[in-house]
Amino acid sequence: MVHVTTASSPSYLGAAIDRPLVSTQWLADHLGADGLVVLDATVIAAHGADGQQSFVSGLEQHSDRRIPGAVFAELIDVFSDPDGAYPFSRPDARSFAAAAESVGIDDRSTVIVYDSALGQWASRVWWLFRAFGFDRVAVLDGGLSKWTAEGRRTDHGVVDPRDGGAFTAVERAASWVDKDFVASVVDGDERATLVCGVPPKQFSGVAATSSRAGHIPGSINAPAARLISRETNEFLAPGELRQALAPALASGDRIVAYCNGGIAAASDALALALLGRDDVSIYDGSLNEWAADPSAPLV
Repeated sequence: MVHVTTASSPSYLGAAIDRPLVSTQWLADHLGADGLVVLDATVIAAHGADGQQSFVSGLEQHSDRRIPGAVFAELIDVFSDPDGAYPFSRPDARSFAAAAESVGIDDRSTVIVYDSALGQWASRVWWLFRAFGFDRVAVLDGGLSKWTAEGRRTDHGVVDPRDGGAFTAVERAASWVDKDFVASVVDGDERATLVCGVPPKQFSGVAATSSRAGHIPGSINAPAARLISRETNEFLAPGELRQALAPALASGDRIVAYCNGGIAAASDALALALLGRDDVSIYDGSLNEWAADPSAPLV
């Protein structure tokens, strides 16, 4: 039986989220609050014998250990377009609304997303919600790693989503750019700062997970993994983030984040949001699309 409260109920979170991150203590204090939905967005990255990267649902890992009450958000084929040209292609508004409702989220919910990695999967889901007009969403800083390191309670098994209401998805067009826009930036016809979230070896072309190695000309490298503390798994403090992202912040132009498939780019976008930048877009096709075009330049 679902306990229903009104938005005026003291325990209903309403618009309690005012920044992209919440702490583990915040979540511990609010677990069980009416209107709160906790999502586990974990995806498992694997490499085959040929070195090619593949992705596996984190549902089994979620079932083994999860934050109490957390519902699994299947990023591979529910919160992404399974028929998209590339892995993790963003869904359309109707499909995203259905995905949100499938995990018990409606227009009045407050959503906290975590993963068991470095926050990049959670950041992607955070970005999707924001891109579809929903602002009461944040990432759990430090994710499951910090939660368990602090000795906080975990459960096992799968939680059935609550019976929520309707979710309204209205896409914010400025959240995304396409290949043509990026090409216009490279050609000098549009002004934007390109920020690439892949590891340095991929950025330099020493290693590659796409069809061709290298980065889009004029890009700044801001590896998503270097925005996270190795000790706590949390995002770096603001001063350290400013230092790590200084080349991107130096420009007053719009920022376009990309990576291999729009995942690490979401971590860059979240870090930039923490520093007050609200002019960030993600190139959703990223290098998966760009490198597949032999005429698209790579450095």
